[in-house]
Amino acid sequence: QVQLVESGGGLVQTGGSLRLSCVASGSFSRVNAMGWYCQAPGKQRELVARITIGGTTTYGDSVKGRFTVSRDNAKNTVYLQMNSLKPDDTAVYYCSLDVVLSPVTYWGQGTQVTVSS
Repeated sequence: QVQLVESGGGLVQTGGSLRLSCVASGSFSRVNAMGWYCQAPGKQRELVARITIGGTTTYGDSVKGRFTVSRDNAKNTVYLQMNSLKPDDTAVYYCSLDVVLSPVTYWGQGTQVTVSS
């Protein structure tokens, strides 16, 4: 069983910052990538940022230059530093885990991020 536990969400004013963390635990093969997706009410889940075990990063267009994804491979932990937050960033943020040689993506329960104007 795989568990992803997110933390760090909350309420922040426009222009503020938050740092999300996600720890993966349980039984899984070698990690390929970890990342963050967000889903706002009435919208589809979309990529925020993703980082491979080799350190290659991918960002959604709306967060480039404002958010930074990083990871600690030894701790199976991924972080998302969110700066210059905007009300449009308000969403539930989900941690994701992709493992080598598996089509399955594991998901966390989600953490709410709310940015007030």
